[in-house]
Amino acid sequence: MKAAGLGAFAAGAGAFASITASRKGQAAAAADTALVRLSEKRRQGGRPVLAEAYGRPSPHEANVVRRVIPWMNPTRESNVSFTPLHALEGIITPNGLHFERHHAGAPDIAPQEHRLLVHGLVERPRVFTLEDLRRLPVHSRFHFLECAGNGALEWRGPQNNAVQFTHGMLSCCQWTGVLLKDVLKLCGLKRKAAWLLCEAADGAGYARSLPLEHALNGAMLVFAQNGEALRPEQGYPLRLLCPGLEGAASVKWIARIEVGDAPWMTREETARYADLRPDGKARLFTLEMEVKSVITHPCPENPLRRKGLQQLSGLAWSGRGRIVAVDVSFDGGVNWQPARLEEPVLPRCLTRFRLPFDWQGEELLLQSRAVDETGAVQPTYAQALSDKGETGIYHNNAITTWHVASDGKVTHVRLD
Repeated sequence: MKAAGLGAFAAGAGAFASITASRKGQAAAAADTALVRLSEKRRQGGRPVLAEAYGRPSPHEANVVRRVIPWMNPTRESNVSFTPLHALEGIITPNGLHFERHHAGAPDIAPQEHRLLVHGLVERPRVFTLEDLRRLPVHSRFHFLECAGNGALEWRGPQNNAVQFTHGMLSCCQWTGVLLKDVLKLCGLKRKAAWLLCEAADGAGYARSLPLEHALNGAMLVFAQNGEALRPEQGYPLRLLCPGLEGAASVKWIARIEVGDAPWMTREETARYADLRPDGKARLFTLEMEVKSVITHPCPENPLRRKGLQQLSGLAWSGRGRIVAVDVSFDGGVNWQPARLEEPVLPRCLTRFRLPFDWQGEELLLQSRAVDETGAVQPTYAQALSDKGETGIYHNNAITTWHVASDGKVTHVRLD
């Protein structure tokens, strides 16, 4: 028995050695082929410096673009484009991929002609040029910007099988400008000052009321984004940025700030952007964006193409501060395990999370659940519905579920 066993072991070892040698031979051949190709490429000249005066992505990345849902809004002037979150790494959104939301198109404003009027309940009404603003202390900060309607289409069940359309009204940039509180200090607030009316220079005359407490909590008058001047669709030459608040509060092309003692109740805070309760009545000025997360790999646009080690990745954020934890479930919320938060972890900013896992073709129900520094935990859909009811379409921060099939295909499904 021992002799037979040793003989079998020797035969098995010989077969393993033969297979190993074969694989080594294949690897060596592949390496030789790669070296030949590299040598051939080195003989070819590349594009010269300044072939493009303003650099562009590789043509091989031509599919990484913003997209619209044609039926979502009646006109392109009053529409929204979606950021391709599935195709991005880190936390910063390139300027050309930042989502857009317009109400009357993006105006063309010459910076030397732009003015900002600050008046109302102030001691010293003033008209500021961009040059005037740049003389104040300048700050650069990283913050996300999210539309209150991000995920609204999914409120009553999955409508879009793409993370770009379920979560793509979300971007994150380094914003540069001056603090709104410094501008208000120059003008001198009167005792009854409690609200601001922030008005744009666009064709819609877009305007929103902003509580003074939010205006003084890090709000900025921004003129640069990721190191360059704002893009026209992002408010060039000047926009308001209200970190952590719904995107509609961050008025683009801002031209007027009136200080008052009560909200103005504009169209965009009554007929639109009002959070509804289960009884259908409105919760006014629920401006802070709640804790939220989404897995961007795998996702419908990024299926699993081969078995073995995988790198799960996603984004988490909260308008109330820093993300302190993200848990991931592979079985629809029955069991959870912590993901690694990738630095930097900043307040009111996107946070990247990652978790390696081994996949051997089993079906999965992937979920992520974020927790912020206030202790708020991302809710399930059942919990979110209980709070807002079927009529609530804004501030959808419910946990998203991706179903991974045995062939690696990923589909958006609903789990309460």
